[in-house]
Amino acid sequence: MSFLANIGAATLGFIAVIGRISIFAFQTVSHHVRPPFYPREFVHQLMYIGYLSLPVVGLTALFTGGALALQIYSGGARFNAEAVVPSIVAIGMVRELGPVLGGLMVAGRVAASVAAEIGTMKVTEQIDALVTLSTHPMKYLTVPRVLAATLTLPILVAIGDIIGIMGGFLVGITRLEFNAGAYMSNTIDFLETGDVVSGLVKAAVFGFIVALMGCYHGMHSGRGAQGVGRATTNAVVSASILILGSNYILTEVFFSA
Repeated sequence: MSFLANIGAATLGFIAVIGRISIFAFQTVSHHVRPPFYPREFVHQLMYIGYLSLPVVGLTALFTGGALALQIYSGGARFNAEAVVPSIVAIGMVRELGPVLGGLMVAGRVAASVAAEIGTMKVTEQIDALVTLSTHPMKYLTVPRVLAATLTLPILVAIGDIIGIMGGFLVGITRLEFNAGAYMSNTIDFLETGDVVSGLVKAAVFGFIVALMGCYHGMHSGRGAQGVGRATTNAVVSASILILGSNYILTEVFFSA
């Protein structure tokens, strides 16, 4: 009976966490449309989340595109289908690898940083000081970060897609002996607008998830250094899992037919 009781307690705890996260997400969205607003903090988060994340997203996309070209060429050679390398690299980067890897890289960098920053503010009672100064902590800390991540991640992913396709292009013409003109022609011909739009929509959802998880776990951080460390770990893990889960759901929505 104790074993069943433990399973029930874990299930109820999991449902309670989902409920708290859902309420936190709803409150965050509702605060986006109600004043006051903090444009200076928003611009600061645009630079921190967007611009400073560009190197890690760009390098990840570059090497992923190159490795993808090598793998597809190696697999296609078994069926005499080496010519599909340009189109598969482009579609794979734009539809799946660009948004997912970009989201995971930003989650590792931003979600951990946001959770640690807000968690430290909670431990040192800076959040209580904001309340004392009649400043709503969610509007000042959560809303600018969530909005900045939601807006900047599609831009990061778009740039990463271009870099990833160019990584495959460089590998294709230098290592796989593709003609440069034919490679680019196949890439453009097989890439459709729907592929690009689906990837950018995924990126916006992933950006919302990353910032939301960082802020949620930071706001609910335990006391002391151990609590902040646990909040940081939970933020990255939960953001990564939600990105992968929502990626499947969005793929079903866009490409189920």
